[in-house]
Amino acid sequence: MAFKPYGLPMSTNTTRAMICLHEKEVDFELVPVNVFAAEHKQPPFLSKNPFGLIPLLEDGDLTLFESRAITAYVAEKFKETGADLIRHKDAKEAALVKVWTEVESHYYEPAVSPIIYEYFVAPFQGKEPDKSVIDTNVEKLKKVLDVYEAKLSSTKYLAGDFYSLADLSNVSETHYLMQTPCASTVNERPHVKAWWEDISSRPAFTKVVGGMTFGQNQEE
Repeated sequence: MAFKPYGLPMSTNTTRAMICLHEKEVDFELVPVNVFAAEHKQPPFLSKNPFGLIPLLEDGDLTLFESRAITAYVAEKFKETGADLIRHKDAKEAALVKVWTEVESHYYEPAVSPIIYEYFVAPFQGKEPDKSVIDTNVEKLKKVLDVYEAKLSSTKYLAGDFYSLADLSNVSETHYLMQTPCASTVNERPHVKAWWEDISSRPAFTKVVGGMTFGQNQEE
């Protein structure tokens, strides 16, 4: 049975899971979720994810939600296929992958997500972007990217000289960031810029980027 991720192709969290599936060369069928009709808040979907958010993944009788849990599962299940995203043969490298994946989740995403919301989702909802929200989070983002710049000055990727889940986790959000005036936060940091150009050129990402347009809003 093919893997079934549920979500939307413009959702940062859905595409995080899809990129991982492509990195592992896994066949899958994306099941669209009509968030505009609140399908994700109805009993059939809530029976799969009680928090009513996308994405979720079905693999036979297993149902997972939370995009980073999904990517960790896929990377582990197919650890011998494609890029070794979890460095399963080296405990120290594996630990560093986990550290920097946590950094993305706890520091990068909370700073960049509100910026993406203001530039993409708010206009779709007929609202003006809130400059104060953008400015506040740009300052937070700069501090995180200063840490990234320092790390990437000594290693090619966040966890070391190898591409891993730590890098993959940043791709979807950074794609949208780079379409805003705040792209300067990346471009002004040479090692971060080079890293972004590298990870955004990987075939797994190029397979999903075409669907990452905000003709409609996303559910995080």
